[in-house]
Amino acid sequence: MTNPFGGQARPAPGLPQLPTPPTGWPVGSYATYEEAQRAVDHLADSDFPVRDVTIVGVDLMLVERVIGRLTWGRVLGSGAASGAWLGLFVGLLLSLFSPDGSFWPIVVGLASGAAFGMVFAAVGYGASRGRRDFQSASQMVAGRYDVLCEPRNAEQAREMLARLALGSPGGGF
Repeated sequence: MTNPFGGQARPAPGLPQLPTPPTGWPVGSYATYEEAQRAVDHLADSDFPVRDVTIVGVDLMLVERVIGRLTWGRVLGSGAASGAWLGLFVGLLLSLFSPDGSFWPIVVGLASGAAFGMVFAAVGYGASRGRRDFQSASQMVAGRYDVLCEPRNAEQAREMLARLALGSPGGGF
C-alpha cells in the first residue's frame, strides 16, 4: 500500500490496517455519546487500562436537518460570498507582489471572484431544475453508544461503571 506521495503508507501504531468490527464485551450502554465519553473518562481517571476500551455507535442513522428554502437570491448570494473569499485571497497574493503596493489587485480579485462564484452557483442550481430547493446539514448519529472492553478487564470495567451509574443521577448503564 502506498500513500499519495509515492512512499509506503504506514498504519497508526497498534491499530489494524483494514477496518474491522470492534471486539470486546459490553460493559455499558448509553443514550448519548457524551455519556459514553464520560464513562470512559471515569475509567481513565481511575487508572484503568483504557487501551482495552472501545466506544461503538449502534443503530447508525444519517440525519439531515433542513435549514431553509433555496431561492435564486440565496444561491447567488452564497455563490458571490464564497467566490469573493477566493478572490480576496488571490487579490492579496497579487498585491503582495505588486511593485507599487496598490490595493487594486484586491478590489479586482474580490469583484471577479464574486462574479465567478455567482456564475458557478447559478449553473449548479439551474442544473438541479428545482429537484432540491432546500438547504440542509447532514450528521451521522447513533441510536445508542456501547462501551466495549477486552475480556481480560471487562468485569473490572463493568464494576467501575456500575459504581459511576449508582453515584450519579441519570448515569447510563
